[in-house]
Amino acid sequence: MMIRIVLVDDHPVVRAGLRALVESQEDLSVVGEAAGMDEALAAVATHQPDVVLMDLSLGPDQPGGAEVTAALRALPQRPEVLVLTTYDTESDILRALEAGARGYLLKDAPPDELFAGIRGTSRGETVLAPSVAATLIRRTTPGATTITEREVEVLELLFRGLGNKEMARELFVSEATVKSHLSHIYTKLGVDTRAGAVAAAIEQRIIRPHRSM
Repeated sequence: MMIRIVLVDDHPVVRAGLRALVESQEDLSVVGEAAGMDEALAAVATHQPDVVLMDLSLGPDQPGGAEVTAALRALPQRPEVLVLTTYDTESDILRALEAGARGYLLKDAPPDELFAGIRGTSRGETVLAPSVAATLIRRTTPGATTITEREVEVLELLFRGLGNKEMARELFVSEATVKSHLSHIYTKLGVDTRAGAVAAAIEQRIIRPHRSM
């Protein structure tokens, strides 16, 4: 099934680059572009996309991406919105998610992560960059059980079935460091096995299964 996408970003060069990148995938199609609120509303009404890829900063004369997201989600079409931005502060993340964004990725994400995020968003799944997930966990979890950004990465590698040696190579650390991360993860999640850690992380929405496909 073709996933229809509208790009919302105030930089034409960025939109052109995103269009070229996204349309390298056979199942992804950019059907419209917008630089601000009015253009975004018109593009969604005209093209009825499955996903709106939304920047948070749309220039000094435009509402921010969170405000545009809220306006789009109020439309009859209620398109799914995936934020793609350079901003990763807690306030920006919360504002976007509270406005109705389905997911939040950063512009330094690898292409495969972006593609998976778009596909997940189109299915109504929540998509979060590891650093964003870690920020949300830190906000809602007592300090003694806070899951760090690196531990989120380890959990995602666990979900993929990697062993300690493979994780060490992937993360550019020693096996001893991997074992230390696993020990901390087990303690924080109240488990004692790799499978238990993955199950707990999915249940608590620390990781998303589709993100590691």
